[in-house]
Amino acid sequence: MASSCTVAIAIVLFLLSFTTPLFLAKPLHHSHHPRFASHNYRDALVKSILYFEGQRSGKLPSSQRITWRKDSGLSDGKSMGVDLVGGYYDAGDNVKFGFPMAFTTTMLSWSVIEFGGLMKGELNNAKEAIGWATEYLLKATAHPDTIYVQVGDAGKDHSCWERPEDMDTPRSVFKIDKNTPGTEVAAETAAALAAASLVFRKCNPSYSKLLLKRAIRVFAFADKYRGSYSNSGLRKVVCPYYCSVSGYEDELLWGAAWLHRATRSPSYLNYIQRNGQTLGAAETDNTFGWDNKHVGARILLSKAFLVQKLQTLHDYKSHADNYICSLIPGTPASQAQYTPGGLLFKMDDSNMQYVTSTSFLLVTYAKYLTSARMVVKCGGVVITPKKLRNVAKKQVDYLLGDNPLKMSYMVGYGARYPQRIHHRGSSLPSVATHPAKIQCRSGFSVMGSQAPNPNVLVGAVVGGPDEHDRFPDERQDYEQSEPATYINAPLVGTLTYLAHSFGQL
Repeated sequence: MASSCTVAIAIVLFLLSFTTPLFLAKPLHHSHHPRFASHNYRDALVKSILYFEGQRSGKLPSSQRITWRKDSGLSDGKSMGVDLVGGYYDAGDNVKFGFPMAFTTTMLSWSVIEFGGLMKGELNNAKEAIGWATEYLLKATAHPDTIYVQVGDAGKDHSCWERPEDMDTPRSVFKIDKNTPGTEVAAETAAALAAASLVFRKCNPSYSKLLLKRAIRVFAFADKYRGSYSNSGLRKVVCPYYCSVSGYEDELLWGAAWLHRATRSPSYLNYIQRNGQTLGAAETDNTFGWDNKHVGARILLSKAFLVQKLQTLHDYKSHADNYICSLIPGTPASQAQYTPGGLLFKMDDSNMQYVTSTSFLLVTYAKYLTSARMVVKCGGVVITPKKLRNVAKKQVDYLLGDNPLKMSYMVGYGARYPQRIHHRGSSLPSVATHPAKIQCRSGFSVMGSQAPNPNVLVGAVVGGPDEHDRFPDERQDYEQSEPATYINAPLVGTLTYLAHSFGQL
């Protein structure tokens, strides 16, 4: 693959394959380290990246480590005369949704950009995970002023419970173009390509240039032909699954911020200065996830002021500080809700995505503040970078098992974790154990059963407990039991930071 970066790392991993597999490694104890880690963050990191291999669509490589998955979706795009083989299934179904896939790619890339230098042997695996997505995004953006944003009819897909390897539902292809704009998905795709170009800049310069060139073209398209894909002819296709509620302004600011970081071109800085306020730079909607990028853009742009000393972006430090003050308990502006067990709680459906993305922003902003020797002031309360890191660590520790149920919400990590995740491939017998096709409807008998999933989707983080710390572990409960790529992506960066800070990497 074009993303493969270093032969040296591959050789090391090959040699390691003859010893204990990385994802079965025993907890590491570094007695020389002054602080005690209650969790093996390195083990969780390895698994959080491994998970993406279980979500792959297309022709799987010989290096595939989640071996119960096989090739799938090998004719994707054919009906439209394009090659759309590859990419990721976003969650527990078999549809390829471009909007969350692009956000996943941006967040995986940001994780590597900020913390990849600490990843050691996992860096190559993280780059492979990003490359699997960028190869697909390059195919989806191959034609100017056109982006293929979805493969699969979600309604028909959801009427079946079948393995991706058995798919017989329509692989309908949906696109945005000049006449059917989709600014939010286009701008997020530009952000993903720009962020990934930074990941590959040193190890694969020609691939990096290709990604950046495409990002520039895609962003220009996003900006010129403005309109929400949720309000276009695609409304019935993308809603209610990945409807854009926050509009497209946040993605334009976010996309411009990533292009500014990747190109250092004054044109993007001018764009941000001219349009920042109208694109919602000072918005107080403090949810960061696949739909809303305002907070992420603020943190990202604050780096340009804090670290690169770009004075014209000084407002983004105060915008970022306002977000922090809304989040930290005990500050005058605090609005965040926490469960009795201490988990940040924002939404009933897949709340863990909010937890992982927020934790990533906390450790990343702490990094920028430390570099600039600055703090956050919330009224009379001073919030230090250390405090931000502690809040993030508490959230990750809860996710990994420090919670009222003493359950890890990452599959395959710890002694107790969800057994019945809402995921077709994990819940049905693998092709190896059951070679015969499992028909569309017959899988529902498994979906409704209490039997544990036969295939362990190692590293998958599920939607998580409710506001009272309850988690039923039922397959039908997709709000709490479904994993998703955009839950895992920001967690990769936070786990890297924690593993390194406790001497595990």
